[in-house]
Amino acid sequence: MGHTFQLDLFEGPLDLLLYLIKKNEIDICDIPISRITEQYLEYIEMMKVLDLDGIGEFLVMAATLLEIKSRMLLPPDPTAEEPPEDPRSELVRRLEEYQKIKEAAEELRRRAETRSDLFERRINEEALNEMKEDAKEVYFEANLFDLITALSQALQNKPEKGEYEVIKEEYTVEKKVHLILHMLVETPAFRLEDLFALAHEKMEVIVTFMAVLELCRMKEVLVVQKRLFSGIEVVRNTQNITLQRI
Repeated sequence: MGHTFQLDLFEGPLDLLLYLIKKNEIDICDIPISRITEQYLEYIEMMKVLDLDGIGEFLVMAATLLEIKSRMLLPPDPTAEEPPEDPRSELVRRLEEYQKIKEAAEELRRRAETRSDLFERRINEEALNEMKEDAKEVYFEANLFDLITALSQALQNKPEKGEYEVIKEEYTVEKKVHLILHMLVETPAFRLEDLFALAHEKMEVIVTFMAVLELCRMKEVLVVQKRLFSGIEVVRNTQNITLQRI
């Protein structure tokens, strides 16, 4: 594809595991390792197609998950004096520690934002109230894994291009970037699935997705959700919206 993306919204393998745990509403202390490993590997395959930077870390975690899965399939040693440790224990400890760090970092971010919203007394209270009324509803910030989920669903709905089609269409990230920016001139926001619906084949869907990533990297657009794991909207970064992260 000619592009390798490294984005602020790109997160690590532990983030993907936490994402899958939340999405599947799983107890972090009782992870169904076979199901999570299968879903994790599906995301890995999508990331390989997109040539995303840092995939090596995800492959290491994939190997760890497969090792845990194989250890859980082994019968217990009948000669052991004590019951063996759950093969998932170390992974659970890492996830719990990482989750605490993320929650602490988010709390510090919220405090910083709250502090930045403080005004000196000379600010006109009427003007301040008007600013509050103009504030938009709160959105959740979609992460890379939400985007990959949307891409996977779009690709499943697109048929392969038939061999009988002889007209060659050239899809480039640059062209799609211009298209998206032009759409945002006409409307302040649109659904990502509607953008994918404009594509005629799977390759065009992928190039469109990469254009969205490029605009995120350039901080020209935001990808947001009204609820966790719901449909994704693309909005221009100049829009006055309040973002909530998880």
